[in-house]
Amino acid sequence: MAIIETEAALHEAHRDNHTHRDVNGGWLRPAVFGAMDGLVSNLALMTGVAGGSVAQQTIVITGLAGLAAGAFSMAAGEYTSVASQRELVQAELDVERRELRKHPMDEERELAALYASRGVEPELAREVARQLSRDPEQALEIHAREELGIDPGDLPSPTVAAISSFGAFALGALLPVLPYLLGATVLWPAVLLALLGLFACGAVVAKVTARSWWFSGLRQLALGGAAAGVTYALGSLFGTAVG
Repeated sequence: MAIIETEAALHEAHRDNHTHRDVNGGWLRPAVFGAMDGLVSNLALMTGVAGGSVAQQTIVITGLAGLAAGAFSMAAGEYTSVASQRELVQAELDVERRELRKHPMDEERELAALYASRGVEPELAREVARQLSRDPEQALEIHAREELGIDPGDLPSPTVAAISSFGAFALGALLPVLPYLLGATVLWPAVLLALLGLFACGAVVAKVTARSWWFSGLRQLALGGAAAGVTYALGSLFGTAVG
């Protein structure tokens, strides 16, 4: 009796602790990509313009324009991309739904053969396939997972992806502009704040992906710093050539 209770307690502990992060949601990728892109692209844009020795007002206007244009572009791109993906998945699900309706026995045998190929005894595989095929919607879900590798009930939302991307990009792109809006008259505070933001974003992403926070942070800082340095050099070169 004590052994049974111990095993039950261990099972409960395993069930409570054995959880996974949501890897199929439609918000994480666009949010992370949007924040990084906003920081890097607007920082690079502003440093490139600043390298041309332009007025402070021009740098601020450039940063705000880059923020607005980039945020709307990211949102539109994410919405179109995710919506197209959903439409493709829905089209494939319609194909599978028609096959289940027109050829139910063939689909049942296909499912049984799949389980048998994975080591289930043939007779048991046929019985499992028969029972699972009783409900058309359940059968569709199983075929979609086994054949297409998707979960029909857990598709990413285009709206969520667009909003996440827009907000994250705008927030990231705001950091290089913020020092100027608060009264800064030179470039270095904007660069410093943006690089700190890149490091922080990389560190936060590491918390989600289980990577080392310092490695992820330094990687994003190095990439953003390199982009800013290159565009500043190009801005100085073009500014001298044009001037």
